[in-house]
Amino acid sequence: MIAYFSSVAAVYTSVILSVLGAIQVVRAFDNTRFDNLAVYWGQNSYGAANSDDPANFQQRLSFYCGDDSVIDAFPVAFLNVFFGTGGLPSINLANTCNPTDNTTFPGTELPDCSALASDIETCQSKGKIVTLSLGGATGSVGFDSDSQAETFADTIWNLFLGGSSDTRPFGSAVLDGVDLDIEGGGSASYAAFVNRIRSHASGADKKYFVTAAPQCPFPDSALGQVLNSAEFDAVYVQFYNNICGLNHFDEAQNWDFGLWDNWARTISPNSDAKVYIGAPASSTAAGQGFVSADILASIATQMRNSFPSFGGVMLWDASQAVANDRFDVAIKNALTAAGGTGFTFPPCSAPAFVSGTSYTGGSQVSFDGYIWQAKFFASSTPANDPNNEWSAISACAENASSSAPSSIASPSTSTSASSQSSSATTSAPAASTSSTGTNNSGADCSGIAAWNSGVAYTAGQQVVSGGHLWTANWWTQGDVPNTVNGDWTDEGACATSRAAVTAAGNVPNVPTPVLSSAFASSAKASGSNAARTATVSLPSTTVSSNGPAGQDAKTDGSRVRSRFFRL
Repeated sequence: MIAYFSSVAAVYTSVILSVLGAIQVVRAFDNTRFDNLAVYWGQNSYGAANSDDPANFQQRLSFYCGDDSVIDAFPVAFLNVFFGTGGLPSINLANTCNPTDNTTFPGTELPDCSALASDIETCQSKGKIVTLSLGGATGSVGFDSDSQAETFADTIWNLFLGGSSDTRPFGSAVLDGVDLDIEGGGSASYAAFVNRIRSHASGADKKYFVTAAPQCPFPDSALGQVLNSAEFDAVYVQFYNNICGLNHFDEAQNWDFGLWDNWARTISPNSDAKVYIGAPASSTAAGQGFVSADILASIATQMRNSFPSFGGVMLWDASQAVANDRFDVAIKNALTAAGGTGFTFPPCSAPAFVSGTSYTGGSQVSFDGYIWQAKFFASSTPANDPNNEWSAISACAENASSSAPSSIASPSTSTSASSQSSSATTSAPAASTSSTGTNNSGADCSGIAAWNSGVAYTAGQQVVSGGHLWTANWWTQGDVPNTVNGDWTDEGACATSRAAVTAAGNVPNVPTPVLSSAFASSAKASGSNAARTATVSLPSTTVSSNGPAGQDAKTDGSRVRSRFFRL
């Protein structure tokens, strides 16, 4: 009898262990982490750029949730019409669901995409959030008043979030929040919209997220005031198609992550807001700003170790990432390796700023919780202002020995705790030498021409870029001088005034891509938000350069309909 019960117990134990082994522990989305990956889905960007390769066109949403530990957030793009036929909005998800190819609710242009309900719920069951992105580069969006914005928020709540309606496009699926990708139509009343969504969510039984996708020039022309007036959980800053893009990372006068970090920690109504590096997932996903996975991984790791507001990386878009040798996996692996929790402030290793001192371009100083780099010649006090002579290249603390596993250690205090993140001080975005005083030595840039994107350089030729002297290591054309891609060697900051003037012209003139008529019937070529102006203040001159216009390749009814380029 004892042997019998022992045998039965062994069988039950085996069954229980098998069941437990089959159960996967799902980690809920955690906005406080530093290793989140957000990837837009819905616009079949790859299909628009590669119409002859249908095998790699956008797949259903659930396809991209197959790898449980890769993508953490899916902004679904786009709800591109606010007030359409019948007073309801409309959504267009390219080859997956759109008003032309799918049934619409009677008297509206709102498509019935309820077939995606199971996809959404599958992704959510794996700990991912699925939000609705409003706008897009050519969206018909905007409000006339706060009351209209609040009413629209009620509509969004009932159609997509925690409310109820007979016209829910995704059926029973409840999305996890909204994302604002507003690039036109003005910024009026969006704060009222966000606040109304927040009001609905405050009594809900689940967490709802509000994010935005501003362009990198700070402040964003469309969302700047909105970001300052309402609580956002994260901003997916588009570091592409602009002078502050990833391809200008090594240029302190252009790369401005420090401005966004300062906004998140001192200006945003939500002091815990996270800042993501938004990047194209392939060379055909944007007009300019694409960098390889290795370079993006390096940049993201440096920003993760330099700024406590860093939250991860955003990619445009899922179809491009998968087709580009699983670009998303490479970036997620790098983020994971850098550490998902804990932040240690780097030490303020640069000399303290001395008022009344003239600094040459590339000089670094410590001041007010940041390490700063002079854009060109600088004598003013460092400040988080896009027109200031300095750029914040890292947050810092005088006694940087603090570390916290899930919270940020204050720059003014020193505490000891375990951390999964590296406490190593990372290098500045631009290689330079720190210097104090008026007799700084540097490279002789006299007579050296400014770098020109249209010129092919051979090994040994020199140019001036970003206030530094650079020597070509081999044949190169179109690659902005930097210390990442290996094409150039930084010989140091220019010691001559000529360098400060010639460096101002180093803005690549990237031609606007030409789209075939089959995919560009409504290509956006102009508009208040299409071409951003980057203004650089110099001692005696100001140079402005307009970035290329963003483009949307759209053809109503096309099954590869896609927002091709995204500003």
